Amino acid sequence: MSKLTALCTLALTVSVSSFGHAKPNIIFVLVDDLGYADVGFNGSTYYETPNIDRLAGEGLVLENSYMYPTCSPSRTAIATGKQSFRTGVYTVPVLERGSDQENIFSRWTVGEEHTMYSQPLADSGYKSIHLGKWHLVGPYPKEEMEGTWPRSEKLDQPDPWDYSWAAYHKSEACAKYYPRGRGYLKNIGGTYRGDPALEIDGYKGETGGYFAPFNNPFMDQKNPKDKWLTDHLTTEAIDFMDEHKDEPFFVNLHYYTVHRPIRGRSPELVEKYVNKSGDPVTGQGMQAKPKDKLKSAEYASMIESLDDNIGRIADYLERNNLRENTLILFSSDNGQNVGANKTLRGKKGWIYEGGIRVPTFMNWPGKIKPRRSKTPISGLDYFPTFMEVAGIKYNGVLDGDSIVGLFTGEPRNLQERPLFWHLASRFHHGTCSVIRKNNFKLIQFLKDGSLELYNLEKDPAETHNLAAEHPEVAQKLLRELTGWRKQNSIPLPPESPLDY
Repeated sequence: MSKLTALCTLALTVSVSSFGHAKPNIIFVLVDDLGYADVGFNGSTYYETPNIDRLAGEGLVLENSYMYPTCSPSRTAIATGKQSFRTGVYTVPVLERGSDQENIFSRWTVGEEHTMYSQPLADSGYKSIHLGKWHLVGPYPKEEMEGTWPRSEKLDQPDPWDYSWAAYHKSEACAKYYPRGRGYLKNIGGTYRGDPALEIDGYKGETGGYFAPFNNPFMDQKNPKDKWLTDHLTTEAIDFMDEHKDEPFFVNLHYYTVHRPIRGRSPELVEKYVNKSGDPVTGQGMQAKPKDKLKSAEYASMIESLDDNIGRIADYLERNNLRENTLILFSSDNGQNVGANKTLRGKKGWIYEGGIRVPTFMNWPGKIKPRRSKTPISGLDYFPTFMEVAGIKYNGVLDGDSIVGLFTGEPRNLQERPLFWHLASRFHHGTCSVIRKNNFKLIQFLKDGSLELYNLEKDPAETHNLAAEHPEVAQKLLRELTGWRKQNSIPLPPESPLDY
């Protein structure tokens, strides 16, 4: 037993799942940059997602499901169950703007001291596979982990076509930062990069990484099973499930789609959406310029391809009598980047709802009551939820809560609890801390302490700052927010005049 596995084992005990004698299978589908309204079950009439909508309609749709505004902190929080201040991952490092006085520059690599949900699952008997985007390690993890923190400069990355990092990343010394060192039996396509464009010219390359050859060191280049990346990852997932269908499996299917670079799935699909009427409510497909309309149609074709592949997974489970014992979780790592949604403010990179509110459903026939829930949840909740579903008593530090109670009801403790964010590095806007509680959302900007308050029930588009009109609400939430920072000794950027 490795030192890491031994430490992980100390933090848990295994019990029989409360959902039955056989441990349930778990499929966690995380889409990249899929916006709240990019699916039919949240109102899109332009994008076509019938397979996703069917599973959502038969399951639990979480209308107020939240992530961080960018992928690195979201994925780190999901994997570890920990807030950004514990891991030091505040945003994608290469996106940071400003000096070391304005930022606590973000880490990239998640250290061994932070257990990921895949480890206790593996120790309790789950056969697990990671497919697609990993992004939980930086390009130079050795230098990063041995460096002095906080840093005076942000981290950097090589050009997409520079493979000088690959040999070390595939070595035994680096395995601890990759899926194989975190309890997964296989890693299909997970690297340090946040997109698939590992080719000459990167985003401007012909394939953008979505068509073979994929140029990914962690993927079979000689004989990929499919020529389209989303299809390929799904085929690998189905093959793994088929290999382990007689034992509990965990599938971490983290698609690269619909992250840029945008590529049309096929000329026929792109033409279909070019000729389709747009949605004036969300703004999807409403672009006037032919170039912009084409890009919107290509994006729509990627979403339809995603939907086709979710349908393939559901069909496989049904054919093999696995649906009744399989939990499917479907979500996104942040708000839309390329897509449009005029009903929410902001998009990827913004702390407003368009940047952090994501499409989410959970489906488990006979175990989850089909409906829509308004109870706010966070990506931090997935780790403890997986533990409860799998019958694992995990004793490590977790900042979220199991949401198993939502499978059949509306627990008051989940309805009334606050959700917190802490962004100590800059991207689209200044550093800030946020609390969301009882339909109100308070943002405190750390540079000067200024406040924004929104009633999300009455004003989901966050058009009207209520901080001056309702100072009693703002101050009550502020006391809770600052109390959370003080209790956890959460660091502030050097320029911040705040005490905590």
